Amino acid sequence: MTSRENLSPENTESPVGASLLAKAPDQSTPLLNDTPLSRAGEGLQVMGPTLDFAQVCLTLGRTTILDKVTFQVQPGSVHALVGPNGGGKSSLIKTLLGQMPHQGQLSLQWPGEPGTIGYVPQALEFDRGLPMTVDDFMAAMCQRRPAFLGLSKRYSGAIGDALERVGMQDKRKRRMGALSGGERQRVLLAQGLIPTPQLLVLDEPMSALDEAGIQVFERLLNDWRAAGITVLWIEHDLEAVGRLADRVTGLNRRVLFDATPQQALTPERLLTLFSTHPRSAA
Repeated sequence: MTSRENLSPENTESPVGASLLAKAPDQSTPLLNDTPLSRAGEGLQVMGPTLDFAQVCLTLGRTTILDKVTFQVQPGSVHALVGPNGGGKSSLIKTLLGQMPHQGQLSLQWPGEPGTIGYVPQALEFDRGLPMTVDDFMAAMCQRRPAFLGLSKRYSGAIGDALERVGMQDKRKRRMGALSGGERQRVLLAQGLIPTPQLLVLDEPMSALDEAGIQVFERLLNDWRAAGITVLWIEHDLEAVGRLADRVTGLNRRVLFDATPQQALTPERLLTLFSTHPRSAA
């Protein structure tokens, strides 16, 4: 039986906690170390939710950030969100995660019981002197036990698997502040794998990655699609979007197009999308 979850901030709490992972807002959030472990979606079949944005508006002061945004993300698909800086992409994600007020309807339709939402931010900055290793960071994200007590046996294997999948297994004892931007981004991708999410929100995950890291990300994206995870992906690399996304929404304060990559990424539509003042919706 399908449940429909309304994420309006007027009647729910933000679904994202300090761990960057979330439960559906009407659930009591379980302790992360009580969540069943897996190999981060590898070889597993899950069913992601359908995500509906209906006439979503966001105004800050006198500035319109989002103007009647309406589109749907199909379950188990990789749905890319593209547009210019300042066009409202990150604000829409924050609205989805319950961090910004909005008008209109924003809902999830789960195929069964409400599941887990995973979030991978664009970047996290660390003081180079902060004595937090990669293992410490992963422990803080994935377990209830304090990170300074080390990894719990329950999570050690899953964390090791996730770090191996992103090519960071050999840097578990390095300080987060000593990693390159691309290496930190790989660690952020790894934390998004535990526990396995049914909906995964990615905010420009390729922005700091080198070529090897991009190959890792593309492999993960294909794994998530094969596993049936619903992915909402903000991305500036239009070539990657054209190759990897199932559907593309162009956002510049409002939706200018919502189509397959072949239909969406045409010169005419991209010119309209990246103009300062979009002329008309496509």
